[in-house]
Amino acid sequence: MNNKGTLYLVATPIGNLEDITLRAIRVLKEVDLIAAEDTRQTIKLLNHFDIKKPLVSYYEHNKVVKGNYLVERLLEGKNIALVSDAGTPGISDPGEDMIKLCIENEIPFTMVPGPVAAVMGLVLSGFSSGRFVFEGFLPMNKRARRERIDSLKDEIRTMVFYEAPHKLVYTLKDLYEVLGNRRIALARELTKKFEEILRCTLKEAIEKYENESPRGEYVLVVEGADEKQIIEDKKSEWNSMSILEHYQMYIDEGLSRKEAMKKVAQDRGISKRDVYNALI
Repeated sequence: MNNKGTLYLVATPIGNLEDITLRAIRVLKEVDLIAAEDTRQTIKLLNHFDIKKPLVSYYEHNKVVKGNYLVERLLEGKNIALVSDAGTPGISDPGEDMIKLCIENEIPFTMVPGPVAAVMGLVLSGFSSGRFVFEGFLPMNKRARRERIDSLKDEIRTMVFYEAPHKLVYTLKDLYEVLGNRRIALARELTKKFEEILRCTLKEAIEKYENESPRGEYVLVVEGADEKQIIEDKKSEWNSMSILEHYQMYIDEGLSRKEAMKKVAQDRGISKRDVYNALI
């Protein structure tokens, strides 16, 4: 017989309290304990819906100690709701670590779905949403941030980031320097009275926020690279190499000789026999 409790990952409003689901309200009322990223923020939500439950903090800097505490309560049979400051727990927050603990301890867990700022920002951006990549918060270290952005230079999918107001201009400048003057949508105050979606270029965004202070948390949606242009640029790069240099590039990347010849042939639009003949 399994007497373990269940962990409920409960999504909460990202601004407008009317966005909470009926199921979320019911679960928050029925669980034995609520673990919150910021108890001061969550108590406002609970008071609004007249929910009176014990609260415990669970955030990035206490997740090891509190994570073990929550696991102990779950193993005792307590049902627990995990909420973040706003939106869906487990996305860019320590809820991800709590999920891993549940898996390791064979504790049942599920989600009560709801708002996700990244998805809302993506949809409202007007950019292609059929394929996208979510990068969350970029590293704080400047070098690491640049390296991460550099790895996205040839990303053709729409890119979604989160950013705090005090780092916004630095991030916009790094995006501009690495990606060029791409189109961007900056979403802030989502679902709130002063919701704002700014659609412009990276250069225009930099100019705007160098002259006015950013306010609120931002969802940044950046258009992907032009796939045709990437192909043309690579063809130009390959044509500047000899077939031997092209082949050696793939060997240096760890491909086998057979795989390297196949890739060279595909890149140049020639047969594998032509590549082979050029190498002997």
